[in-house]
Amino acid sequence: MKTRADFGLLLMCASYLLCSCSAFYLPGLAPVSFCKGVKDGDDCQNLIQLFVNRLDSVESVLPYEYDVFDFCHDDKERRPSENLGQVLFGERIETSPYKFRFNETVECKTVCTKTYKKGAKEDAEKLDFLKRGMQLNYQHHWIVDNMPVTWCYDVDDGQKYCNPGFPIGCYVTPQGRAKDACVINAEFNRKHTFYVFNHVDIKITYHSGAREGWRGARLVAATLEPKSINHQDESNPVCRGGTPMDVFGDLDDDLKITYTYSVRYEENNDIKWASRWDYILVSMPHTNIQWFSIMNSLVIVLFLSGMVAMIMLRTLHKDIARYNQVDQEDAQEESGWKQVHGDVFRPPRKGMLLSVFLGQGTQIFIMTFITLFLACLGFLSPANRGALMTCAVVLWVLLGTPAGYVSARLYKTFGGEKWKTNVLLTALLCPGIIFADFFLMNLILWVEGSSAAIPFGTLVAILALWFGISVPLTFLGAYFGFKKPAIEQPVRTNQIPRQIPEQSFFTKPIPGIVMGGILPFGCIFIQLFFILNSIWSHQMYYMFGFLFLVFIILLITCSEATVLLCYFHLCAEDYHWWWRSFLTSGFTAVYLFVYAIHYFFSKLQIIGAASTILYFGYTIIMVLIFFLFTGTIGFFSSFWFVNKIYSVVKVD
Repeated sequence: MKTRADFGLLLMCASYLLCSCSAFYLPGLAPVSFCKGVKDGDDCQNLIQLFVNRLDSVESVLPYEYDVFDFCHDDKERRPSENLGQVLFGERIETSPYKFRFNETVECKTVCTKTYKKGAKEDAEKLDFLKRGMQLNYQHHWIVDNMPVTWCYDVDDGQKYCNPGFPIGCYVTPQGRAKDACVINAEFNRKHTFYVFNHVDIKITYHSGAREGWRGARLVAATLEPKSINHQDESNPVCRGGTPMDVFGDLDDDLKITYTYSVRYEENNDIKWASRWDYILVSMPHTNIQWFSIMNSLVIVLFLSGMVAMIMLRTLHKDIARYNQVDQEDAQEESGWKQVHGDVFRPPRKGMLLSVFLGQGTQIFIMTFITLFLACLGFLSPANRGALMTCAVVLWVLLGTPAGYVSARLYKTFGGEKWKTNVLLTALLCPGIIFADFFLMNLILWVEGSSAAIPFGTLVAILALWFGISVPLTFLGAYFGFKKPAIEQPVRTNQIPRQIPEQSFFTKPIPGIVMGGILPFGCIFIQLFFILNSIWSHQMYYMFGFLFLVFIILLITCSEATVLLCYFHLCAEDYHWWWRSFLTSGFTAVYLFVYAIHYFFSKLQIIGAASTILYFGYTIIMVLIFFLFTGTIGFFSSFWFVNKIYSVVKVD
């Protein structure tokens, strides 16, 4: 017990160290220095360019590009280069007409004026789309110096929450119900009225380098406050006071919306450039509340799995000692796992499919481990946009060799001879299902005109990575796997299968498989809440230290739960453990799907058929990947366990 307690303490310390690097940023990401009144150069910049990203909503899965809402656009629009992860996540970053000079205060500057004429069909469609965006609470995402421009406001208990986005406006329904964004101004109270946030007060905080011996200043925070102001004179706007910029449900007359902004600067030398994201990440809602809950859950699961392992090891030790007593007259008459030694390594039915699943699961397991490890080191922080997805995709492509090797080696162990079919299925089956689902979801996004729709060139690039790199590497791994001899089993297999006795309810396949996924799911559901929030509620996920710890404990619990149930089934003289070990831990994915359904109806406000289909379409991809991942863990732990116990027991 002391060993387990020390192990638990070690993991707790590891979690603290891992989490301490949660705000650590990509090594080599060079800061940009800004200077006042100089020309832009290599060592110092004067112009601050504000970039705009796609707009999204918690009530819709469909993000849209900035220009679709008819906001002010840059005449010389240019897009910075985007990596594969950004494209897959639907990020569409482009320049904007919001440009400032460093440390030069700007008061109420006009950006542009949009005119919507009565009777013009095109103008009516643009305005209707803008209203629809306000109804669904779509939000801007602006970027300055690779840092989100945040909207900070007070929440419960006097805490401040900084949102990396801000709404395009707010809507008051005909019944008088107002969106959350309408709390900014008490004057937003007219029924069936849309209020456009057409003015922003921007505050840029910088850290001066004068005290530290380097030139210029570095930006450490960018915040704004959105406002709705009806500018009577577009050539001479007034951004203090005035009435809100309201838009009625119907366009009864020509409408002009003037977009303006103000900029002020503030020096703060207490905030370092390397920790400038902290004020955003620390203020995420419920984050501080969940720290103790997460640790408590992890420690409970860890010690519970430790107790299960200890009980099983003590029981096994007694079993092996009893079975090895040669002078015991009735040893051969005893029931138990020794009685099935001649059938326990009998090849499973549909061994081809099982070997294919295990090859793909191995590929996903190694990919996940390396990705999480790099994330803990800070290489995949939110500051490096799209790096997490890019890393995962590239690793998956490059890990085709272990997938082919594991699949071929196990298939040969099962006695299979159709090696061509095996390697083709390993390379194409599971990736093909995922790509087909992904392609259908992309068609829906394309029909809806969403910015998340993957361009045709990117789809071709993904197919090129798959067929040009991953498939050949899978063939290479399969070649080496088939050249190796089959895995040698510790006992011989009888020619005639042994009859399996009548099983109790708890030793039957389905109840055992259903029970096997409960404990692994219990150690991930809290982190699962944060992950789903980051995907569907557009919150930044940065707790990679805890996630890596959860990954380790998931590995432990999947292994121990599967081994324990495998032992019970062998004791009941049921030797069909191959598929059962895979499905026992793999059933955790079913609980994941059930939780995703619960999350959809209880936490999200998604409306619309397209958004609902997209949510469940992408969820199915997650569930399939998780099924292969957890199933592989359970299988190999049981495979090691069965080989171990039958190699130490004496068999006549």
